[in-house]
Amino acid sequence: MRAPRIYVERTLALIKPDVIHKAEEIEDIILRSGFTILQKRKLQLTPEQCSDFYAEQYGKLFFPSLTAFMSSGPIIAMTLARQQAIAHWKALIGPVNSTKARETHPECLRAKYGTSDLRNALHGSEAFSSAESEIKFMFPKSVIEPIPMAEAAQDYLFRFVSPTLLSGLTELCKQKPADPYVSNTAGPAP
Repeated sequence: MRAPRIYVERTLALIKPDVIHKAEEIEDIILRSGFTILQKRKLQLTPEQCSDFYAEQYGKLFFPSLTAFMSSGPIIAMTLARQQAIAHWKALIGPVNSTKARETHPECLRAKYGTSDLRNALHGSEAFSSAESEIKFMFPKSVIEPIPMAEAAQDYLFRFVSPTLLSGLTELCKQKPADPYVSNTAGPAP
């Protein structure tokens, strides 16, 4: 029986303006929790950028306060990776409301660092599709593909890389140039 494919997943994590001074401490917790930080940048969003980032929240009563808060100071955006990164990051940061988090999940990061529903210290993607679009928003040049691990990596190499290499090397062997050290880009030798 073949083992299931295991992929490393990516998620977006934001350290919000209210806890930027605790970024190093939070990053240490992230790393100790089994995540790899693939990308990291410190930036300050404009209110317009915040509106675009939180577009799905548009029309809700807290939207103006959210965009004002998120553009009030620098943030740190990180792409985190590990198996089931989205679920693990959501569990680590805890419930959205920091006050409720202190009651129900006292060990989570929002309970420790957040002060309210709005100023909850950290952001995490809700699902794979939102993680993908949020990472693209914060890191526009990123390529987002699942990273295969263990048997999934071997399967990928066997199915895609090996046939390509075999085909290419076979064609090279058929050429048998007279002088293999001389480049043949100008056409056949006279």
